[in-house]
Amino acid sequence: MSSLNRRHFLKTSGLLGAAAAVGSSLPAAENESKPGQTANTKFAVNVEMWWRKLPFEDRIKAASELGFPGIEFWPWRNKNIDAVADLTKSLNLDVVQFTAWGFSPGLNDPKNHKAFVEEIKASCPIAHQLDCKMMTVVGGNDQPGMTQEEMHQNIITGLKLAAPIAEDNDIMLILEPMNIRVDHKGHCLYGSAPAIRICNEVDSSHVKINWDLYHMHITEGDLCGHLKEGMEAGQIGYLQLADHPGRNEPGTGEIHYNRVLKEAHALGYDGYVGLECNPLTDEVTAAKRVAAADIW
Repeated sequence: MSSLNRRHFLKTSGLLGAAAAVGSSLPAAENESKPGQTANTKFAVNVEMWWRKLPFEDRIKAASELGFPGIEFWPWRNKNIDAVADLTKSLNLDVVQFTAWGFSPGLNDPKNHKAFVEEIKASCPIAHQLDCKMMTVVGGNDQPGMTQEEMHQNIITGLKLAAPIAEDNDIMLILEPMNIRVDHKGHCLYGSAPAIRICNEVDSSHVKINWDLYHMHITEGDLCGHLKEGMEAGQIGYLQLADHPGRNEPGTGEIHYNRVLKEAHALGYDGYVGLECNPLTDEVTAAKRVAAADIW
């Protein structure tokens, strides 16, 4: 190596090292004491996954203390909904979405459609009590003897039955595709294309996709490209995120969420983004990493 090339190599290596050092540091949140108060994106903390050791209502208080404007959670049953409603209203905290229908029994089996419709009917008053505008529904795990096409068609049929209820109550049902490589082996719905097709077939203003960027990344990659397709199709009702690998907060894995959140903003998405992720070390650090992902 010539002396000129060697000098160039050393200079370049030094710059790269400095850049790496800067990249490994955690940018300061806009409000250090309340990192949940972010500049561009509204985040809703999943209080099933954050503060797991605390009683449920204390988790809600903790989310508010960090400055987050919203929360989300999983099933509403076995929770003190009166207390949750009173607490979130007193804290001026939005309940953004909860799960109205989970993995089992499967929405992808017609024998469960009557129960599905009844559960959506029962969940709507809960949503109204919480001033919540969205409820997640899940397609279900593989049904023995059914093809994927048959299961997806059964999801369409079930959602068509429930869509008028959602429309009458002005509550959006958000269908969540999963990933089967890491978390949900045997689940019947994964990836954006089939979810878009299902919602197109249902053709309701109140049936859209819970577009979990973590699941989409694992299933198909090209997050910004597929996000654009989903927005252009008019079928994205809600965004969730987690980094990969690990399903922890942004900045702990391989997804460049600054770019993804910026693209969502540019595409016109102005709703909440759900933090369905496990804090890697502690919730304060996780909140600061979330705030750092909202800087662009």
